[in-house]
Amino acid sequence: MKRVVITGMGIYSCIGKNLQEVKESLYNGTSGIVYDEKRKDFGFRSCFTGQVAPPELKKLLSRRERVSMGEEAQYAYVSTLEALEQAKVSQDYLNKNEVGILFGNDSTAKSVIESIDVIREKKDTTLVGSGAIFKAMNSTVTMNLSTIFKLTGVNFTISAACASGSHAIGMGYQLIKAGMQEMVICGGAQELNMLAVASFDGLGVFATDQTDAAKASRPFDKDRNGLIPSGGAATLILESYESAIERGATILGEIVGYGFSSNGEHISTPNVEGPSRAMRKALDQASIKPEQIDYVNAHATSTPVGDANEAKAIFEVFGPKGPHVSSTKSMTGHECWMAGASEVVYSMLMMQHSFVAPNINLENPDEDSEKLNLVKKTLDKKIDVFLSNSFGFGGTNSALVIKKLQ
Repeated sequence: MKRVVITGMGIYSCIGKNLQEVKESLYNGTSGIVYDEKRKDFGFRSCFTGQVAPPELKKLLSRRERVSMGEEAQYAYVSTLEALEQAKVSQDYLNKNEVGILFGNDSTAKSVIESIDVIREKKDTTLVGSGAIFKAMNSTVTMNLSTIFKLTGVNFTISAACASGSHAIGMGYQLIKAGMQEMVICGGAQELNMLAVASFDGLGVFATDQTDAAKASRPFDKDRNGLIPSGGAATLILESYESAIERGATILGEIVGYGFSSNGEHISTPNVEGPSRAMRKALDQASIKPEQIDYVNAHATSTPVGDANEAKAIFEVFGPKGPHVSSTKSMTGHECWMAGASEVVYSMLMMQHSFVAPNINLENPDEDSEKLNLVKKTLDKKIDVFLSNSFGFGGTNSALVIKKLQ
């Protein structure tokens, strides 16, 4: 079995359009949440959202390449450029070597709706445009990026709700570990437009306290009343240890454990047993004891039941003297299909720069959360090993354990 390392990262997030900006936001506890007045006019009950500007791609891609890319594919292209640059992987290297791509994505709502609107108005399907189908498919990210970067390895999209990005990394890890690939571009992407999350608002899962956007996302706080939708893209370059050494690449971290499970119960309400099982599996595969984990990046989305059950699961696995815990969603909101990948990037930045980002807006932890070692203010601390949780609708759970190279 091969060792699997991370040699490059890229991020396009509401708290920064690159690694440096995001690192500063994490350290300073800066929120990326805004109030979107257009959502109120559209009929939303909650108007909070993460926000990033559309990337400018005209100087980077031809028109033929751009017309096939929806919002999430554009974000993923930008984050992947940064990751490849940090990993020192050139297009010449991609041309000569079998490199794969696995991305988490679970919606293309805006692209689908825009295509159908054209047909409804014009009564002619031929007027949709040649790129419409490639924008509208869930595999839009992997099909576009594999074509643009001329990739010849594994190529598919993982659709697993809000654990999609984490499972993509986990699957890339398993393929490299088994010797089936030497390098895989992994990540997650999420469209930010309101069309993609209107049905979530209808379910009543979004925060409705309309006072202060920066304080709307409150993971683990007893006064939390819902999550904040967000998005963007995150990319990691995974490769075998041997490949990294041969290339002379800088190794940022080593993936040592991937745990997964299914709750097998309610389609949207999480439980305690499923997340606990995923975390234990990840620890077992990593041959790491719970007390060796320095930090847990919690999935905690700021929903009443979800946060409480995750707090119970973390306490069940790690006990009363557990690791430092925070939810970066307090700053970013819930980046949905992207979150499992972006939160690995956030945690990697903390490990690189020796700090734990705060769980902002945490004023009064509830009775389950107060049992955890929650970080309310930025903590300067060396991190050698961390665990990142990601859970999703349908009861899908993923946990990743990553450590500094020994």
